[in-house]
Amino acid sequence: MKTSRDEQKLRTRQALLDGALRLIEQDHTFSSLSLREVTREAGVVPTAFYRHFEDMGEMGLALVDEAFRTLRELMRAARSGPVMTQDVIRRSVNAYVDHVLLNRSLFLFVARELTGGRKKMRAAVAAELRLFVTELTTDLARIPPLSAWTTDDLQMIAGLIVGVMIQAAHAIVELPPDRPDDERALRRATEKQLRLIFLGARLWRST
Repeated sequence: MKTSRDEQKLRTRQALLDGALRLIEQDHTFSSLSLREVTREAGVVPTAFYRHFEDMGEMGLALVDEAFRTLRELMRAARSGPVMTQDVIRRSVNAYVDHVLLNRSLFLFVARELTGGRKKMRAAVAAELRLFVTELTTDLARIPPLSAWTTDDLQMIAGLIVGVMIQAAHAIVELPPDRPDDERALRRATEKQLRLIFLGARLWRST
């Protein structure tokens, strides 16, 4: 019985998150959403909201966590192996684009919060991006010739890579669903930008 109650609680929580994302997909901003709108969209009574979240701000933080937790695992797997090979770059880009497309409303929320959302949401997204930079810095430090670089320079190139991916995410969520050529062009452009960064890295002398 306890397991059934726990499962129902998880389903209700997910229904609330999904309801908020459906509203965001309809061009609502998260900051404009009300608790009653979200519970109505999720098909639950307003009092049920407080069994899962203290307020809308806490729900927003949960959405940020959901967006980046799976993405971090996905990108770790894609980065396994030699980081600077063209194959790994292409695999990472394809995994990233596929994930953002599959979770478009979630990353639409992230893109909007990063540029114009509530201060707490912007800080949460920025913290996740810093974690991405830190993890990528660690990966880059394992391979020659970057293993001889200073930490500051490794963080610099990691920041450039993450910057490209942020820019790509903004473009991905705006892709028309019936324009596959645009999607392929975006994948190619993102891959080329990353290859250019790594080409420059081979010539950089860290001091």
